[in-house]
Amino acid sequence: MDQRELVRQAQAGDHDAFAALADRVLARLFGTARLILRDDDRANDAVQEALFDAWRDMKGLRDADRLDAWLHRILVRSCYSIARRDRRRSAAEVPMQPYHDAVGADGVRAVVDHDEMERAFRRLTQDERTVLTLVYFADLTVVDAAVVLGIPVGTAKSRLHHALRALRAALEADKRVMPALDRQPA
Repeated sequence: MDQRELVRQAQAGDHDAFAALADRVLARLFGTARLILRDDDRANDAVQEALFDAWRDMKGLRDADRLDAWLHRILVRSCYSIARRDRRRSAAEVPMQPYHDAVGADGVRAVVDHDEMERAFRRLTQDERTVLTLVYFADLTVVDAAVVLGIPVGTAKSRLHHALRALRAALEADKRVMPALDRQPA
């Protein structure tokens, strides 16, 4: 069944249609929330909260073709709400995805690249992580990301520019620090 028909049925109160829509985007919503919140449990909470809000407000969706952007907007609000609630948490562990098939030099390089990117991403602000996640992970255009965030397109472009600059700076800083640590005696 196509997305428009599922949206129409969900707006009429069909739980199964809404579940089918949610199944189509669940992995992307979780990935987006995890990148923004940096914690699997909080990401799960944000996705659940967003899906609950989406079901409750389903009749407010005016354009079925904009479902992804609409859901991501609700998700970002949920992420920010959870981050505000949990602000007293000082640190969150971010488990690295296992690389079972990583063997040889290419596998080691993949682990190192992943680790470097994780450290750099942790240094970004929540706003920077959010705009990068929406554009590069959720694959939204900058215009759609601006709509999701409720900000002007120019502001979204500016945040994206600053986020990319901060990410590059964090990656460069790691490259400068790591060789110095390797030279120090144990």
